[in-house]
Amino acid sequence: MSDETRPYLAVGPRVGLRPFSYADADEFTARARESRELHRPWLFPPCTPEAYASYAGTLLGDPARAGFLVCERDESGRIAGFVNINNIVRGGFLSGALGYGAFAHAAGRGLFGEALGLVLEYAFGPLGLHRLEANIQPGNTASRDLVRRAGFRLEGFSPVMLFIDGAWRDHERWAITAGERRPGTGEGPGPGPEPARSV
Repeated sequence: MSDETRPYLAVGPRVGLRPFSYADADEFTARARESRELHRPWLFPPCTPEAYASYAGTLLGDPARAGFLVCERDESGRIAGFVNINNIVRGGFLSGALGYGAFAHAAGRGLFGEALGLVLEYAFGPLGLHRLEANIQPGNTASRDLVRRAGFRLEGFSPVMLFIDGAWRDHERWAITAGERRPGTGEGPGPGPEPARSV
């Protein structure tokens, strides 16, 4: 599909961000099914059209959430993954929490570093947010590496924080604020040394 029929909210050299739509159900769920081995045990995106319709509906109808499909900007226009900003709080907080996943065909190609940079620019620009947080299970090294490269800092450790796949899971809290991002790159000033923590 051409760029004209896929309205992007932000674009980079290789990927663009566009809103979720119900019309993406077949491709999204096929990519999710292909990516089960990559995603487990960290992530459980919708794998059926019915589950996708419910998921997309919550993103499209909730002002406290913003959902982005990450699409390749080549002739294929394939959906490479998704990034959501959840729990958006306005007022004095101006913050949101990230959720994201790359699909298997896009993993390891650097597309998500570019996509996360675009999300940071959009969040700290048009959305007017001040802070983004990513909560990551300690064993999910790919996700930790992604946010570290983008300039997020490790803020702390929360035991049994989120209920995922039948159990309460520990999470690390990574965050970045608008003033820490290097304009034009989506990156912060660099991660610096990782603070020590007890386990």
